[in-house]
Amino acid sequence: MTLIDAHNHLHDPRLGDPEPVIAAMREAGITRCMVNATCEADWPVVGALAKAHPDFIVPAYGIHPWKAHLAEPGWTDRLHALLDRSPGAAIGECGLDRWVKEPDIATQAPVFEEQLRLAREFDRPVVIHCLKAWQPLFESFERVPPPRRFLMHSFNGSIETARRLIPLGAYFSFSGYFLQPRKVEVVETFRKLPVDRVLVETDAPDMLPPPEFISHPMENGVNHPANLKEIANEFSKLMGISSKEMIDRTARNFGGCFG
Repeated sequence: MTLIDAHNHLHDPRLGDPEPVIAAMREAGITRCMVNATCEADWPVVGALAKAHPDFIVPAYGIHPWKAHLAEPGWTDRLHALLDRSPGAAIGECGLDRWVKEPDIATQAPVFEEQLRLAREFDRPVVIHCLKAWQPLFESFERVPPPRRFLMHSFNGSIETARRLIPLGAYFSFSGYFLQPRKVEVVETFRKLPVDRVLVETDAPDMLPPPEFISHPMENGVNHPANLKEIANEFSKLMGISSKEMIDRTARNFGGCFG
């Protein structure tokens, strides 16, 4: 079985030294993960982790919408050069977010769309964060269509939104945070998605699952990525399939999206 964390931030200082974290992930049966940068300062750190663990880490380089206003002049050229040197890398985490007031969508959108352009130029999958910004997302897609494959990470949109995204090449990942009873509508949406477009993720160190699904507790509400095994087991029950089928299916889907 190949249990894959489709989205985390293993380089985040809140997780501490990544080496014991990776060891715990491997012990829990996790065989691969995608580590997502959120700003240019993350790129070399994520790159170093991927170089140290090429069998385990798939890197993604990008600028998160919360940090769009911090992008330094020339960042697109530097990202272009990095992608040129990194044939297996994805682009992300990027996207749009109206949950935060600053930076606003007018600041976020050009940074997001530049990353879409790079994704199309390099034919790379892109990892998209979208929160309360579905209409701006489709407006960005009208200006710059997405690449052939992209992941809507921690997807909490409606099934109607998903059905608009699927023909464009979208995949959707489920995080442990959605195991909360008040997130039952998210579970219902995932039940209606095509089985070949669903992945699982932790978004560690964020998106902590409910206590009963935490196998690796950390202080201050930090989500350990090794919690993925418990998340995937419970998600499989909610989807009405075996844990093995869930793990195998999501691994195939990760390959379909990211290669």
